[in-house]
Amino acid sequence: MRNSLSLCLVLVFVGVGYSQDRTIEPPDRASLREEILAEADLLQRELNHLKRVVRYVRPSIVHIESTTAGNGFASSKEVEEAGAGIIFKHNDGFFVLTNRHVINQAPIERIRIYLEDGRLIKAKRVLTDRDTDVAVVEVDADRLVPAEVGDSSQVEVGEKVFAVGSPFGLSQTVTYGIISAVGRRNLQLGRQGLKLQNFFQTDAAINPGNSGGPLINLRGEVIGLNTAIASNSGGNDGIGFAIPIHAALGVAEQLIENGQVARAFFGVRMDADFNAAQAAKIGLFRARGAMVSGITPGSPAESAKIEIGDVITRFYGQEVEDDLQLINIVSLCPLDEEIRFQIYREGKFIQKTVRLTTRSSFEN
Repeated sequence: MRNSLSLCLVLVFVGVGYSQDRTIEPPDRASLREEILAEADLLQRELNHLKRVVRYVRPSIVHIESTTAGNGFASSKEVEEAGAGIIFKHNDGFFVLTNRHVINQAPIERIRIYLEDGRLIKAKRVLTDRDTDVAVVEVDADRLVPAEVGDSSQVEVGEKVFAVGSPFGLSQTVTYGIISAVGRRNLQLGRQGLKLQNFFQTDAAINPGNSGGPLINLRGEVIGLNTAIASNSGGNDGIGFAIPIHAALGVAEQLIENGQVARAFFGVRMDADFNAAQAAKIGLFRARGAMVSGITPGSPAESAKIEIGDVITRFYGQEVEDDLQLINIVSLCPLDEEIRFQIYREGKFIQKTVRLTTRSSFEN
């Protein structure tokens, strides 16, 4: 009897609960509608901002087509490339920044550049750098709108960004995502690869044809030059890479002024065996950074009072993971500005600045 009574009580209570749930009144539709409209207004303000950013940047972005002769057995065939580019001004001239592989070593008369308003403009001069895959094209036209350039040394993971380009030849295509990582390197890109790598990674959709287009922040500023994708299918898999704009423009400006690129030089030798045990011994929780084992006399590092045993933990706005990454960061730094960096010395993090020089001045 006791078991039967218990079972009955349970059934009674369950039945009561079910009955009470059934009597709950449906939500007040008028109130729910007001809440939806209020939240929609907030979202619409954000969307309006995104639309204004896109309208602002589009006139500074071009569509590029180039045609070259094929190689080897395909020498009788033509190879066509399509991509994008970014208008910028240097001194009194206008130029288009893009990737070297977009130009594809095409004769200058077979490079076609289309503005956002549909006008076709001609290339006057083309300069490229193989190590970074950067190209710069001098152009001459009326009513050119140079892009706003942001500070790519301040970019952080999680920032919202736009990618604009010509995927599959569809010019002025806009995609949206975030910065997924910074300082990406050691990537197998293309047949020849890139010697110097220090990429932003983004999940904004990037496909073949996006190369040379800008990566743009919410302020309407260019922070990167879209360059490559990691893909199993040949299309967008949510992993795209962009060269930080300060590095790309630094290469472009040297090409314009000197016709070639002089790599930046800091002047430290680094301990390749620096590991977690050594880091813990000096008080660092992680084996990140590059430990200095030597300093070149007369170098920028000596001027900045770097000492043997210092660990360089940040350089030009980026965390330094190891000695190889520091080499890449330094090589892509500009030569005409003060570079901020951070060292760890005797249990303290110390902020410093340095003006880098050219590597060639120490190679003779």
